Amino acid sequence: MDEQDVKTQSPVAAEDAPVGDLRERILQALTQVYDPELGINIVDLGLVYSVDVHEGGDVDISYSLTTMGCPIGPLIEDQIRAFLAPIEGIGEVRPELVFRPPWSPELMSDEAKASLGIF
Repeated sequence: MDEQDVKTQSPVAAEDAPVGDLRERILQALTQVYDPELGINIVDLGLVYSVDVHEGGDVDISYSLTTMGCPIGPLIEDQIRAFLAPIEGIGEVRPELVFRPPWSPELMSDEAKASLGIF
């Protein structure tokens, strides 16, 4: 999923972090969250649907899983919180697991597709 596919809601009141910089740091942190089955991060898998940064620095993240029955939802949520917590300028992190739209391999980055042999 390209960075432009992830939206940032303004205004952002994180005083020391311009919107673009905070967004970049959030996305970079989310690349450390891996699907343990596939060994690919959730950004490249296209599992991060939106990142909304609100006044005060609170962050809402909509994410999905590769299948509805996938049992790793709580693990992914815990990792999202853990990797975003140290970022200066972020308040409360609120991950939300969603299944609309349904995830498909078309949402994956080219690198992720190549690593799984999908062309």
